[in-house]
Amino acid sequence: MSSSGLGGLNRSPAGVVIGLVQLQNPNVETPAQLAAQTQRVVELVGKARRNNAAMDLVVFPEYALHGLSMRTDDAIMCSLDGPEVAAFKAACVEHRIWGCFSIMERNPGGNPYNSGLIIDDQGVIQLYYRKLHPWVPVEPWEPGNLGVPVCTGPRGVKLGLIICHDGMFPEMAREAAYKGAEVILRTAGYTAPIRHAWRITNQSNAFQNLAQTASVCLCGSDGTFDSMGEGMFCDFDGTVLAEGSHRPDEVIVCEMRPDLVREARIHWGVENNIYQFGHRGYVAVKGGAQDCPYTFMHDMVRGEYRLPWEAEVRVTDGTPCGFAPPQRTYKS
Repeated sequence: MSSSGLGGLNRSPAGVVIGLVQLQNPNVETPAQLAAQTQRVVELVGKARRNNAAMDLVVFPEYALHGLSMRTDDAIMCSLDGPEVAAFKAACVEHRIWGCFSIMERNPGGNPYNSGLIIDDQGVIQLYYRKLHPWVPVEPWEPGNLGVPVCTGPRGVKLGLIICHDGMFPEMAREAAYKGAEVILRTAGYTAPIRHAWRITNQSNAFQNLAQTASVCLCGSDGTFDSMGEGMFCDFDGTVLAEGSHRPDEVIVCEMRPDLVREARIHWGVENNIYQFGHRGYVAVKGGAQDCPYTFMHDMVRGEYRLPWEAEVRVTDGTPCGFAPPQRTYKS
């Protein structure tokens, strides 16, 4: 197994050093406040670099610019060609570091998207993702339509990005790993009631896919909502390599070892679950059974996903959280 390398202070030749910023939960209502929060994120990119000269990637939580108000005002929404993303690109170039950032993205055709970006140290967007599973009924965001992308990150690591509630669905981390992700980032704005589920899903997403996970929430209070911080790194056997506290703006650092992920995926027999999922019972059957025995998968492909208790589900739109019932149907 790998270790944290004392937060990257003792980097191994194959190591990738990642910093998770437990960003202070902001309250952003106006364009001026959005600009100020953008500058705050930029400042913390610099702090992360000064904190650890070996750091390859700095990761900011979901809602780093917009906080937890769920405001959808067009005046504070972002776009890929807007000043906020331009500032992130410039910070990555200035400090010679990769960065993972969160924006609420303007969508002329409907509700905004909750989007994540990975930007390299040359200021180029290498991964662009729209959250597939908004945290309903609380969040108003448009369901994502870009799938689960993977990119090649610093020092050759294959990176995936899922956002907050995404990580509660095992299919999300599985999709990222299936596409080759060795380290799965998870950015979030979760609050304390989700603490236990946060921890066990970060661990299970790692173990079930022989991946490493690096996950971080906002931290502290905006005067209304309290986020929990709790950045954590998990190894591919599900053990926790390093974890943060509840201190806002703390940067949690760990050396990840994608080389050991690759080794395990090739050499493990027992519990090589991501391989065995598609090769059932290979001891008895050459190559294993490669059918799809899962009813829910077939039903979803046909657009017929329906639970046995579907008609009894009571919360099926955002009205409990003050949102009007939607009138549009989804078009993929």
